[in-house]
Amino acid sequence: MKHLFFSFVFLCFSQVLMAQGDAFWLGADISGLSEMEARGAKLYNRNGELREGTALMHELGLNAIRLRVWVNPYRGFCSKEDVLQLALRAKYYGMALMIDFHYSDWWADPGKQNIPGAWTYYKYDEMCHVLAEHTRETLQLLKDHGIDVRWVQIGNETTHGFLWPMGRAEENMEQYAGLTEAGYQAAKAVYPDATCIVHIDCGCDLKRYEFIFDGLNKYGAHYDMIGMSVYPYWDQQEKLTKSDAETLEKVVKNIRTLFNKYKKPLLVVETGVLAREPEKGKEFLSQLIQALKTQVGGHCNGVFYWAPEISDGHYPLGAFHNNRPTVIMDAFTEAAGK
Repeated sequence: MKHLFFSFVFLCFSQVLMAQGDAFWLGADISGLSEMEARGAKLYNRNGELREGTALMHELGLNAIRLRVWVNPYRGFCSKEDVLQLALRAKYYGMALMIDFHYSDWWADPGKQNIPGAWTYYKYDEMCHVLAEHTRETLQLLKDHGIDVRWVQIGNETTHGFLWPMGRAEENMEQYAGLTEAGYQAAKAVYPDATCIVHIDCGCDLKRYEFIFDGLNKYGAHYDMIGMSVYPYWDQQEKLTKSDAETLEKVVKNIRTLFNKYKKPLLVVETGVLAREPEKGKEFLSQLIQALKTQVGGHCNGVFYWAPEISDGHYPLGAFHNNRPTVIMDAFTEAAGK
């Protein structure tokens, strides 16, 4: 009986920690899943058993899902209605949910932040209003279907701002900050307890983070968390680092620096490794997860893999081969204790 009592106490204590947000999140962005399914693609586990994508991520040990939202996307994939259907799957498996607003009709990243077609001729005040309206409508749709949203990204990889040229940070930092604030307030109006994230690429490069967050602070924009992309492959392609080990070393150092300077927790909202080198990739991911758990003072809350379900040949940094998970995903499974 004593053993049962202490087991019960430990379970309750663990649940309290989870409720307080102390969990280390192991997640994936599987926003492209419904489009894959529409093309007839099927996913399997290592044993060759057919699995729905969200179920497979849960089976692999993941406890969170990230979904992107486009404004008026061609064919409807990544629309708010499409996101709702994927979010319902995440809810079924008890997985925490992150919503990633791109504020574009298509991909938004450091190289492109195109204004949605329907928003083309808006002035700044009108843009703030329509951005807030889109944010509220999307989140309210999820809330109306009983879905909890833990994190909301106000823009995707906004290294140079978003909604260019109006919100391009280098020329219009004040307007970028104002647009970010509009998204933040809209998200909080629907989900007051959601954590709002500002997301930058290249976690190894401190300068781009200081540029954006100094600017947001200068103009009074609110945010709750710093989101980071960590891709050793792209870092080396851009000659920012010379090895996976250097990327990891700089990311760990930068997380400590950013927390000390801005007093905000961090989250690796995107990562990926070369699918054609699964053993090497698994080693990096395992080292990344371990470092974030033990070397940054508890200031980084988790790691999300971007599009692991994509098999090699379609995207170099997926984590599947022949529609089955490679050993890359073992880094998550092992971290989850499965």
